[in-house]
Amino acid sequence: MTRALQQKIHVGCRQLGMDADARRALQLVVTGKHSMKDMDHAELLMLIKRLKSDGFKPSSKGTKKHKAPSRPDLRLIHVLWTKLGEAGALRDPSRAGLNKFVRARFGNTWSSVPADVDMLRQWPQIDAVIQALKSWGARADIDFDWSDHSA
Repeated sequence: MTRALQQKIHVGCRQLGMDADARRALQLVVTGKHSMKDMDHAELLMLIKRLKSDGFKPSSKGTKKHKAPSRPDLRLIHVLWTKLGEAGALRDPSRAGLNKFVRARFGNTWSSVPADVDMLRQWPQIDAVIQALKSWGARADIDFDWSDHSA
């Protein structure tokens, strides 16, 4: 995942016409680090966000997008996981990481754990995952800002 973010940064810099020196200067300004090797996932995301604000438009060509779940309660799980990842609270912010979390956290308490979180159908299980993610966010001092979402 980190390598893919580094590649995305290189693409963004090329798209904006930045050479290696300009990229390193931007990295230093945004993260305080000269090398992408020294950056964690959250810092790489900050750099990508800055590139986007400067006009970088990443293409979705070649990237595999998962279809968003149709159920709002399952979408909330993905939103919470994404927010935890953006805050740097996760080792693996990918969809596979979310599925690993669900299996590790609930594998011993549920009679069966689905292969993918989007296969959950029972509200008590879905709510348990949501509450676990919210609790994790509270422990990590992450403010889940819902002001830009309507009910």
